Amino acid sequence: MMHRLELVASTALLVLGCGFAAQPQPASSAVLDVPVIFTAAPVYNSLAALRGGERFPRGAKLMLLHNGRIAPLVPELAASADASVSFDGKTALFAGKKIAADPWQLWQIPINGGEPQLVLAASTDLIRPLWMPGGRIVYARRGASGFVLETASLDGSDALKLSYVPGNFIPDDILRDGRVLFDSGYPLGAGKTPEIYTVYSDGSGEEAVRCDHKEAQQAGGREHGRELPSGDIVFAQAGRLDRFTSALANEAPIAAPPGSYTGEVAALPKGRWLLSVHPPGERHDELAVWQPPVAARFSGDPEARPGATRLTTIARDPQLDFVEPALAAPRPVPNRHPSGLHPWTTGNLLALDARLSRSGELRIAPAHVRVESLSPAGAVIVLGTAPVAGDGSFFVKAAADRPLRFVLLSAQGSVLRQEHGWVWIRAGEQRVCVGCHTGPERAPNNRVPQIFAISTTPANATGGH
Repeated sequence: MMHRLELVASTALLVLGCGFAAQPQPASSAVLDVPVIFTAAPVYNSLAALRGGERFPRGAKLMLLHNGRIAPLVPELAASADASVSFDGKTALFAGKKIAADPWQLWQIPINGGEPQLVLAASTDLIRPLWMPGGRIVYARRGASGFVLETASLDGSDALKLSYVPGNFIPDDILRDGRVLFDSGYPLGAGKTPEIYTVYSDGSGEEAVRCDHKEAQQAGGREHGRELPSGDIVFAQAGRLDRFTSALANEAPIAAPPGSYTGEVAALPKGRWLLSVHPPGERHDELAVWQPPVAARFSGDPEARPGATRLTTIARDPQLDFVEPALAAPRPVPNRHPSGLHPWTTGNLLALDARLSRSGELRIAPAHVRVESLSPAGAVIVLGTAPVAGDGSFFVKAAADRPLRFVLLSAQGSVLRQEHGWVWIRAGEQRVCVGCHTGPERAPNNRVPQIFAISTTPANATGGH
């Protein structure tokens, strides 16, 4: 294995030497400015985890690119991947295996040299760890029904589940406001096409980043989002790059050079991006730098330069995929989310106007809402029904920490509109939505919901009455 690692490093160095023979400086100082950690693997299946599978079926190794040289970061372990650099830029958190037959576990190592230290061990795979503020980490734990989002202290204590519906949940990034950006299938808990969601650090308030799902699903789904310094989120969709920006309710395309992209963009100084890309005609992904043809506001860097039409290759290997680049440099600490949960067994949900939807308003006014869940065996069960007021508002108390979905009914009991995926509400959570899947661009009307004229006590939809 050590011999193979040396071959990997020397091959990459040969390519670097050829690619930058005319450069007077080493590649990392001339182009990158900062050390980079990335994953090298013979085979990389970026969507495998979203289907409960293995992304690196033939193993993987973390590599450090620094001062124009590439070397294994953790030669002591049989496998390593998923590097996340601490906010001070000194420590790498990652998934690793001491021997090849082990499940993936969580480790950390000083970037400037030192021994790897086991952070969290389990009998099943733990993957995609990310640093969080307040001395905590978030990761995906393999469970009976898929990968579950989970957070814990760095010493492995105080573990807390963040996802409560069937499916696979894979963390991508920690946003500046403290939320966890993650991938899962759409519809949530029921679909297989990838979509990007957010959730707070206590598991509350899960939602899709954007609600233009029809267009996204037709294009192949969205995966591997990363937040840029500007606040925009860049992600991959069917091999191309797109973005979310606060000014738009829908995704926006990015005119990247030809190639297939995996997302996971790392923002370099002066508005440049470090990318993993599969160039046309090549067998494997390589690392490249690109200057997007966008304004400084989009990059978040006032020193951003005019865009480039070509990629600058940084590292490649004819037998390996180079993926998951992470900058080994200090970065801002995200905000720490103050939890507002209570020690209850239920949560309250208020819909301001269930008649509203991105699909258009209902022609028949809903009279009731039915709240459904899943039994332990996976069968759909009814937790209760509640009245819907004339303005479309309803107020229910639902069972916490379990799958939920809502079905709108006419006065005669026929189904007018229903959710096909699942959501959850945490114990003690108080959640308000504008309407049934109205999207983030819809603001609520400034009026008191009519449901409160009927009762200020939420209707019981816990299944226990």
